[in-house]
This record gives sequence, C-alpha cells and structure tokens, in this order.
Amino acid sequence: MNPTVSLVILSALFSSALAVRCYQCSSQTDPKGVDNCGAYKPFNVSQNIAIDCNSDESHMPGTFCVKIVQQSPRGFIWDGRWRQVIRKCGSVAKTAVTGVCSWGVYENGVYWEECYCGENGCNSAPRSVSIATSSLLCLLGASFLAMKRYLV
Repeated sequence: MNPTVSLVILSALFSSALAVRCYQCSSQTDPKGVDNCGAYKPFNVSQNIAIDCNSDESHMPGTFCVKIVQQSPRGFIWDGRWRQVIRKCGSVAKTAVTGVCSWGVYENGVYWEECYCGENGCNSAPRSVSIATSSLLCLLGASFLAMKRYLV
C-alpha cells in the first residue's frame, strides 16, 4: 500500500476518533411557547442535529458534551419559566472527568445539575434526576436558606 494513502487513512481515523458530536441548544433562546431543548418535554433528537465540537458550527469548541439543567420554584424566573436546559460542547469539566454528573442548590434556591459525557450525542439523554426529586431538592434548598436567615 502507498505510504501516502496509509497516512491519509490513519489521519482520518485519528481525527474522527478525537472529534465528538454533541447537541447544542438552550431553552433560554427558545421562542416563547416552544421547547426545542427539552426543558419540559423529552428532547427530540430528530428535531435537533448533533454538531462536530471542533467545527465552525460549535458555539464552543470542545472534546466532550455537556448538559446543564437548572430548576427553580415556579414563578421565580420573571418570564414564567422555572426550568432551563443547556446542551453544548465542553472543553473544561468542573469534575475533570466525563461520564459523571454533579449537582447542587444555589443560594437563591435554584437547583442545578451538570452532566459531562464523551460519546457522540450523549447530551441528549433524559433527565438523570426526576422532576419530583429535583423539586424536593429545590424545596430543601429554599428551606435551608430560610433557616439560615433566621438563625443568623
């Protein structure tokens, strides 16, 4: 086999192994009444296209996929939304590894969850925490903040 052809085939295989395709959307940019990013309804993979994280289409170049979910008590966010989802490429994970999720509650009572994964289209996955569980976490966070104010 010609060495040049071998080199081209090897470089194509190597570059495709490094490139990951992720879904890229944000419920913040959805028009009112539309849920393209899966904040309230299941994420529709046939309605969205996973993009190459190292292409010009990517808002942020990266080597893995990220899914961020934020949820707060109803009516907290001024436009009436109380849940938001962001799907994107990532280059730096807070956990320094992929295949994991981290979560918590901000001081204002908003529950957040960030999941990192390294397979093509992996940020299309359904919620890893149910709405009931995350609502409970929001309630616990708000209760904690209320108790903290009264104790101080």
